[in-house]
Amino acid sequence: MPVQAKTIPYILARRDMMIQSRTGSGKTGAYLLPILQRIRVDQPNCQALILVPTRELALQVFKDAELLGGATGVRSVAVYGGTGYGAQLEAFKKGAHIVVGTPGRVLDHLLRRSLLLDQLQFLIFDEADRLLSMGFYPDMKRVQSYLPERRISTYMFSATFPPPVLRLAQQFLKNPGFINLSSDHIHVTDTEHVFYNVPRMDKDRSLIRIIEMENPSSTIIFCNTRERVHYACTILQRYGYDADELSSDLSQADRERVMRRIRNNELRFLVATDVASRGIDIPDLSHVILYEPPEDPEDYIHRAGRTGRAGASGVAISLVNTLERPELQKISRIFKIEFEERTLPTDEEVQQIVSERATALLEANLRSRDRLQIERMHRFSGLAQSLAQSEEDLDVLTMLLDDFYQSTFHAAPIGPTEEEAALVQKTPRSGKRHGSRRRGGHGRK
Repeated sequence: MPVQAKTIPYILARRDMMIQSRTGSGKTGAYLLPILQRIRVDQPNCQALILVPTRELALQVFKDAELLGGATGVRSVAVYGGTGYGAQLEAFKKGAHIVVGTPGRVLDHLLRRSLLLDQLQFLIFDEADRLLSMGFYPDMKRVQSYLPERRISTYMFSATFPPPVLRLAQQFLKNPGFINLSSDHIHVTDTEHVFYNVPRMDKDRSLIRIIEMENPSSTIIFCNTRERVHYACTILQRYGYDADELSSDLSQADRERVMRRIRNNELRFLVATDVASRGIDIPDLSHVILYEPPEDPEDYIHRAGRTGRAGASGVAISLVNTLERPELQKISRIFKIEFEERTLPTDEEVQQIVSERATALLEANLRSRDRLQIERMHRFSGLAQSLAQSEEDLDVLTMLLDDFYQSTFHAAPIGPTEEEAALVQKTPRSGKRHGSRRRGGHGRK
């Protein structure tokens, strides 16, 4: 596979790298094959740590590691939340050489000292864009403080490298090279052009599902009319998103207020007419969403051009129904744009991804509690069991989880807070283990 042919020589040479490669391109083999060649089977300790955003990916990478390395005596283990510690602890006792896991559960084992990284040689961030967007940054920084003081080889794989991911990468990699498989040039890709075919009468709910799966850090959502801008903004606000609107109906003072919020990274979703498509430069705009195709094909270029600026990557997403699809095809012909069609996420897929995010956030909060807070928390153990066992009371528990998710995940910044950024500047790349325990929890509150 191309990603393997280009990546393996760099990993064998032990040079830190950022590799842009889409899902299904063979990237797992790109890092597993050279790592397996470097593993010393006679040393029964963790020599490669692979951080992934979900338990499903952890299991997939673990199975590939077992398939490729099992016959050579290389032992692997998958560690993730939502399951018992027994099998994972047993694998560590047997001397797992490769550990594949989500940041939260890996951190749990580091705190317990059931996992030691003294002999670590390789650190992999698989699907780095999702690792950041799911709010793992605080856990990843705490894991970093357990790394050995000597230099280790670090690699970051991602489908895209938006600005937040690029900033994060510089904190973990040392003078990394960059491989971009979608271009002959070594730089971050420009705008991706994507469309979803959505039901005509369900476009608003489709927008919600797409936002949950894509999880953009900052977005402009374009509509053709002021009425539709107001409707889409109201839907987003009622769903709990931080959204505001911009159209010619607003006074100049209100327009300036809205633009000031988004330029200062205080607003995540701006819903607008084409008043926002020209002459407005918003730094780090990760996504543009076209709620409907523009009436004038030329306006597509102006809308999509709000993202992917100054060499950064960006995504322009169009929502089209059956009647609107010919308009998108016309834009494709006129401007020679190749649109990628993506499958509309199902309710079940959205439920899975928000559950994974909520679990990661809850585990991070739990780790940050001291003994007295845990003692206080246990007063509600009986009530929690009662709510979970009663089908009628389950809605109460579900409501609490929803409120927690909306207030924590959607309200928190994607990247480091000012406190965390200051900590990064003060902390060397490889800290000592006892230092991480003194710092305590830097998870989201």
